[in-house]
Amino acid sequence: MTPIQQCIIKKKINLKPIWLMRQAGRYLPEFRKIRKSNTNFIKLCLNSNLSSKITLQPIKRFDLDAAIVFSDILMVPYGLGQKVEFKKDFGPKLNNLNLEEISKIEEIHFLKKLLPIYKLIEKVNKNKLISKKDTIGFVGAPWTLLVYMINQCSPKKKLKENFFKDKNLIKKTLLILEKFLKIHIENQVKHGATIIQIFDSWAGLLEDKNLPDYIYGPTLNLVNFVKSLNIPVICFPRGIKNYKEYCKIVKPDVISIDYKINPQQIRKEIDIVVQGGLDPKILLTDKEKLKIEAKKYLEIFKDHPYIFNLGHGVLPETDPQMVDYLIKFVKSYY
Repeated sequence: MTPIQQCIIKKKINLKPIWLMRQAGRYLPEFRKIRKSNTNFIKLCLNSNLSSKITLQPIKRFDLDAAIVFSDILMVPYGLGQKVEFKKDFGPKLNNLNLEEISKIEEIHFLKKLLPIYKLIEKVNKNKLISKKDTIGFVGAPWTLLVYMINQCSPKKKLKENFFKDKNLIKKTLLILEKFLKIHIENQVKHGATIIQIFDSWAGLLEDKNLPDYIYGPTLNLVNFVKSLNIPVICFPRGIKNYKEYCKIVKPDVISIDYKINPQQIRKEIDIVVQGGLDPKILLTDKEKLKIEAKKYLEIFKDHPYIFNLGHGVLPETDPQMVDYLIKFVKSYY
């Protein structure tokens, strides 16, 4: 049993495994070298030889307890036939959501488009570096994918004014997303993913009154599905205010917290395994500040099952030596 599985399944409190969101990618010089000659991000994600290599890059460098698949949550809209491209200094850009078109997509065609992702998981798991570690697959939560598909780009701080205008479009898109997210999850697991994380990056955009329809219900359906596959599920509802209510309703195995949340409050209110919380900007400071902040989380959760992680992804300007220092500090703390 891996360190993360021991933490989740056995609720071991004397074990503090560590992995980092976006640990594979932008801050690593070896990734930048690959990226420089592979400017189309979607094509890079679908190149199983390169994407598996990128997934393993941080595992070769650091003593992490899991590899997370190098992919993107927007591969599901791509698989559904919505055009997705990543523009430099802008981020993802999607074309108009055509409900009639995505309603026609068949499972066989969806899987054919995303097959390289499943192949990369197989390649990663064949590497001896992964023998005692987890391979984390992931999806975007239905709400977050809906945001991108209708908004057509990152919403930053708010949604389009007419976002909720077409209720029929929203309802039917969520149903389609649920179906194909389950297909995507199942195939990641079939090919070797040992944990699934559900990223709800834009959960914080919703008012409390809308949480049951757009967050709780759709995410619960996915959580139950992952559990039916007999592997752990981690949920990361970034920006949500009431983690206690979220955990009570959605019931993930692990709740990943963002850096704006008070970890003391989480420790008092949450019974399940907690992950993350450290502000990724701390990695841009110095080792002493990093040590102080990391120690704060380790102390708060010393008597609670806890997976060390960040409250969001590693920033591109992060020095890999700071990441190395953090991992070694966490590993040697207890």
